[in-house]
Amino acid sequence: MQIHTPDWVKHAVFYQIFPDRFARAQSPHQRVLVSGPMEDWETPPTLQGYKGGDLWGVVDELDYLQDLGITAIYFTPVFQSTSNHRYHTHDYYQVDPLLGGNEALRSLLDEAHRRDMRVVLDGVFNHASRGFFFFNDILENGPHSPWLDWFIIEGWPLSAYDGSKPANYEGWADNRALPKFNHDNPAVREYIMNIAEYWIRFGIDGWRLDVPFCVTAEGFWQEFRQRVKTLNAEAYIVGEVWTDARQWLDGTQFDGVMNYLFTGPTIAFTVGDRVVMEQVTTPDYEAYPPLDAHSYGAKMQALIDLYPWEIQLAQLNLLASHDTARMLSIAGGDRASVALATLLLMTFPGAPSIYYGDEVGLAGGLDPDSRRTFPDSSRWDQEFLELHRRLIQLRQQFPALRIGHYHIRQAEGMLYVFERTLEGQTLAIAVNAGTETADVELPGSPAPEVCFATQPITVKDTGSSGVFRLPGRTGCIVKLT
Repeated sequence: MQIHTPDWVKHAVFYQIFPDRFARAQSPHQRVLVSGPMEDWETPPTLQGYKGGDLWGVVDELDYLQDLGITAIYFTPVFQSTSNHRYHTHDYYQVDPLLGGNEALRSLLDEAHRRDMRVVLDGVFNHASRGFFFFNDILENGPHSPWLDWFIIEGWPLSAYDGSKPANYEGWADNRALPKFNHDNPAVREYIMNIAEYWIRFGIDGWRLDVPFCVTAEGFWQEFRQRVKTLNAEAYIVGEVWTDARQWLDGTQFDGVMNYLFTGPTIAFTVGDRVVMEQVTTPDYEAYPPLDAHSYGAKMQALIDLYPWEIQLAQLNLLASHDTARMLSIAGGDRASVALATLLLMTFPGAPSIYYGDEVGLAGGLDPDSRRTFPDSSRWDQEFLELHRRLIQLRQQFPALRIGHYHIRQAEGMLYVFERTLEGQTLAIAVNAGTETADVELPGSPAPEVCFATQPITVKDTGSSGVFRLPGRTGCIVKLT
C-alpha cells in the first residue's frame, strides 16, 4: 500500500495556541455573549478561571506569527464548553461564545488562508461533558431518555457530581465530568463523522485527535480518515499518541502523531541532570535519566526506523505542549538547554511545533502553570525570539532541513553530529551538550559555511576537511555542499 501524507505538513512550522491565554481582541467586535469579569491577564493561571483570550485576538496577531515564520496553527479545543481548556465539549457545532463564536473562526480562517497559513483544530471525540445535550438529557430523564445508548451506562441512579456515590457511567480516566461515548453505537459514530466533515467543509485544514487510543471501535479511525480525506485529500490528521504509534500510522488512519518519542530523549540529552524532576515525572515521556550522545543517537535512529519515511515527514515534533511543563522550567532556567533543544527540534524530520510563548522565553510548570498568558512585548526574551526566527528562516531556506535524509555522523561523549542531505545539498548539525570543548571534523568539506551557531565558533580548513572547536553547551548548523 502506498502511503500518502499532506505535502504542506512536511514544509510547515506549527504554532500551538491555547485560545484562552494567547491574545484578547485589540478592537471591539460583535460579541455572541456578553461576558463577565475575567481573571487579570498577568496573574498566574488557575484550573478553572478564564483569562478572556479569543479568536479575534489571534487574528490581530497573525502578522506577528507570519513574521516569525509560522505556517500552521494548532488550536487546543475551541468549541462551546464550561472549562477554560474546553476539553469538556457542550456543542461541537458552535465555537465557544467567549472565543467569538463561529463568526470569529470564519474570520480567522479567511485571514490565515490569505497568508498561506493552515489551521488545525482539536477533535475531542472520545468523550463529551455533563453539559453535552445528549448526556444532559439522560441526567434529566434517567432511563426514559432516548440517548441511553450514546454512553456507557452501568446502573442507576447516575451521580454526575457527588463523588461519594458511584457515577454509574463510564467517564474518561474515571472522570465523571467526561462521559465516554459508546463508539459501537452507529448513531454516535455517524454523529462524530458528521462533525469532522462539517468543519472540514467550513474550511479547517485538519484535526488533532485527543486520546484517540481510547477509541477502540473496529474501523472507526479508518472511516474517519476516509470521510475527511474525501472532502480534502490534503487535510492533516494527527493523533495524540505518546508512545509507539505504529498501529495508527499504517497509512489508513493518521498522517502523524504528536512526536513525544522525540521530545523525551531530546530533553534528556540537552538538559541532562539539570532536569527539574517534578516537572517531568507526570507526563508519559522519558525525559530522565540523562542521555549521552551515543544513547541519544540510538533513540533517534530507532525513531527514524520506526515509521515509513512518508510518515516521518508528517510527524508533529514538539518540546512542550499544554500537557507538559515548558522547556525553560524543565531546565531550571538554563538557557543553553532551551537553545540546543530548539536547534534539534528545527532540524529533525517532521514538522516542528512551537508552544505559544516558548519563542519569547515564557516559563511554566505543569498544568495549570504551563498555560500562562502570552506576555506583553516588554517582557519578551529577544534572544530567544531571534533564535526561533533564525532557525525557522534556515529551515525554510534549505529544503534538506525539511525533507532531506537524516544520517548520524558522530555520537561520542556529549557531542552529537548529524547530516540532512537532499539532491546534492548537505547540512551538518552539531550539538555539544557537554561542558567541555569538543572537536568536530567534517571530512571532505574543506571550507564549510557556518549558517548558525548558538555561540561564535571558528572553522579551520585543513585542506581535506573542515575542523572546528565547538564550545561546551553550543550547537551549530554548517553547510557542507
